[in-house]
Amino acid sequence: MAANGWQRRRIWAVLATTAALGLTVTQAQAASGGSSKPFGVRELREQALLHQQKGLSAFAETGKDGGDNEGEEIAEQADQYAEARTSPGIVAPGAYGAAYDALSTLPHTTGSWSELTKLPYDSDDPRYRDVNSNSSGGAGKVTGRVTGLAADNHGYVYAGSANGGVFRSSTGGGHWTNISDRLPALSTGDLQLDGRGRLWYATGEANTSATSFLGTGVYVLDNPRYGSFSKRDRVGGDELESTSINALRFGGDKVWAATTRGVWSHSTRTLTGAWKLEFAPNPDYLPGGSKASDPSAAYKNITSDVAIDPKDPSKVVLAAGWRGGDTYNGFYAEGKNGWERLNGLGELPTKSDDVGNVTFARSADGSRYYAIDQSPAQTASNPDSGLDGIFVSKSGSPTGPWTKIADYKQLRDSGSALTGSGYQPGIQSWYDQFLTVDPKNPDHVYAGLEEVFETKDGGKNWTVPGPYWNFGFPCWSIDPTKQTGDCNQTVHADQHSVATGSNGGQPYVVVGDDGGAFRRPLNGSADASGHATDWTSLNDGTMDALQYYSVGVGIDQASRGLSVSGGLQDNGQSILRPGDRVMGSNFGGDGGDTIVDPANGCNIAAEYVYLAVSVTQNCAVNDGSWTTDPSKATTYSVAPPDNATNEARFIAPLNADIKDANTWVAGGRHVWINTKGWAIRSGSEWSGAYDLGAGHTATAVASSGGKVYAAWCGPCNNQGFTRGIAVGNADGTGWHQLNLPADGTVPNRYLSGLAIDPADSNHVLLAVNGFSRKWTEGPGAGVGHLFETRDGGATWKDVSGNLPDVPANSVVLLKNGTVALGTDLGVLVRPAGSSTWKVAGENLPTTAVLQLRTGPDGRLYAATHGRGIWAIDVRSLC
Repeated sequence: MAANGWQRRRIWAVLATTAALGLTVTQAQAASGGSSKPFGVRELREQALLHQQKGLSAFAETGKDGGDNEGEEIAEQADQYAEARTSPGIVAPGAYGAAYDALSTLPHTTGSWSELTKLPYDSDDPRYRDVNSNSSGGAGKVTGRVTGLAADNHGYVYAGSANGGVFRSSTGGGHWTNISDRLPALSTGDLQLDGRGRLWYATGEANTSATSFLGTGVYVLDNPRYGSFSKRDRVGGDELESTSINALRFGGDKVWAATTRGVWSHSTRTLTGAWKLEFAPNPDYLPGGSKASDPSAAYKNITSDVAIDPKDPSKVVLAAGWRGGDTYNGFYAEGKNGWERLNGLGELPTKSDDVGNVTFARSADGSRYYAIDQSPAQTASNPDSGLDGIFVSKSGSPTGPWTKIADYKQLRDSGSALTGSGYQPGIQSWYDQFLTVDPKNPDHVYAGLEEVFETKDGGKNWTVPGPYWNFGFPCWSIDPTKQTGDCNQTVHADQHSVATGSNGGQPYVVVGDDGGAFRRPLNGSADASGHATDWTSLNDGTMDALQYYSVGVGIDQASRGLSVSGGLQDNGQSILRPGDRVMGSNFGGDGGDTIVDPANGCNIAAEYVYLAVSVTQNCAVNDGSWTTDPSKATTYSVAPPDNATNEARFIAPLNADIKDANTWVAGGRHVWINTKGWAIRSGSEWSGAYDLGAGHTATAVASSGGKVYAAWCGPCNNQGFTRGIAVGNADGTGWHQLNLPADGTVPNRYLSGLAIDPADSNHVLLAVNGFSRKWTEGPGAGVGHLFETRDGGATWKDVSGNLPDVPANSVVLLKNGTVALGTDLGVLVRPAGSSTWKVAGENLPTTAVLQLRTGPDGRLYAATHGRGIWAIDVRSLC
């Protein structure tokens, strides 16, 4: 039987590590006790430690299991994040704009939010060199994903973050200031400076493909060095709302936008008037079309880039296609009969199976065009890479002829850290891509995949100035007195954006990835392996673009202050302790849900993904010895069984009983109970309380005094979406499925949050994600975002009131009776005794708040997915 996704990740990691250590698979299994069961990062690092102790070569972990997330995990993350907001259908343009307008009419409560994470976050912090962390990998100080970059020749750099907006630096990077907080959307698709020095901001992050729900169009800032964006800066109308924009390209007096709903254009001289739809491969699937309600509609009009002939801007080539493959995938140019598929481009493939995600870049002198192409066929069939190749058109024309100048094997052999079977350069090329050409040298190119690649001779030879990480290189060691042994700093993994600029006549390149922004001289220095010696992290804490899924707060026993932890997209778990000037990272990879002991902030349960839970009782502080001795270990893997069977959501729910901090509930296909709290040491110590059913998986769990509620979905995508709620006791008794009638009392949408009244476990609040039926084309979408039961779920009432129609993610019932709701546009509250909603406090950015939790200090904590962790005094919310 074929391995499932989770097993494939682990199998690949085993093979990669055994190859790096010069062992056979049989030897590796023997070293682990002869087991054939795939194992993850903790076991891999334990094996590495054993081999190091025997005097073998330094550990070469080229895998991602437990490190930075890999292609399958990113795809699953993107799809599941989208599912919560789009199921049971697709979202029509205008949804977020309308929600923002409605929110703008609401009054605010008193009080202001405090930003807790606006300080550097060191992924290589030597305090936390536990076996489950990535510390010493070499990325250094990081922040959230940077998906758009622009730079000028006067030291100004503009960075667009995944869901935190646009930041400006006047010092070549660092000392950032946000310039987009007055916009309704803070998700970045692209950033471009035009010939007049104007900054164009395309909203709607392109990297999540089908998650086209955060964009509200394109904005232009006339004087980006001093101004900031506002709603009046939008180009055109609402045509590009609720879409993702992959790229903006300029030619003549036009700007072209490659979006998930076709290619559009607009005049660059007159910014009013509607955008023109130039080409949609399957227009019937667009909103309002005859097939708009089809489950596959979101995937039928995806375009990734536009190439414009520098000699004739009327000649344009469009790259269209879903990364997974479709019959419409290919390159298009305008002909006698409109837009026609191109053939005969030389070595650049044109078959639909071979054209996926594409990035173009042209040289300043017009003599070269370059392209990266991801192949859907190879992505599906080749376990090593989905990259078809990197290509050049030496005529400078986007119609070629094109020549292949690199494939994944050539890039692998050029100094890559990704050399193991199952994970080689381009394995995530549907997600990781950038290209740029040195303005003064058309043969000098930077290409971004998982790593940063460089050629100075037009592709004859390649180097890797920015390897994935330093694990596995001879220069690396775990020495806690050094950042990463004798290696130089590298960049974070997973490249998305790039820009070239200069300051004081000194040119540089800036790259954006899952860890923020990094800079080096355009013609920088490198060691003998081609790895750069001169990267500078630009993540000094002033660009707090951290993408949190969760937050947990507890008292620090040493200082009696507070310790704040949280799980992050591709940046592990952060920890901020009293007196810290730099946050540390004590768990690697993706950080999911979190439980922190309110009485002891060093008691932490941290989820990786799919319920891969680990616990620590000392904040995972470690001296760098990577010990595997159970009596000296600082973390313990305690994943419930649904992790091994891949029957949990990518970010699965994990919660503690509100009356007993040592009783935990975890949700996958099953509802799992742990009654040992932080003393748990094995995944076998969870007990199965209830089976939600085949194909069902938990989306939210809550417990009070042993009474447990578990919301679920299954299928969770648009194809037959269903949802439900199960109720029972932690001891496994009394379980039953609630009857959620089909009359829309509780909408057929994603159930994302549960809050139980501590005074009455039959009184529960339910948060519902997605948009109401006005915006969602799908069966049973219903109306409302907050529902209440006072009889244990037998009946429900819509208590949304004047709540804006915006996806709701988390709900908290505060001690004073106030209800707090975390939404995609911030935090809303309904004071006790009131039926109307207010915006919670002042100065919280309008970004997605994925989790709300109260702390032992009486404050409400908000984990935002793009602007860090914030807190506010609950008393101000009354």
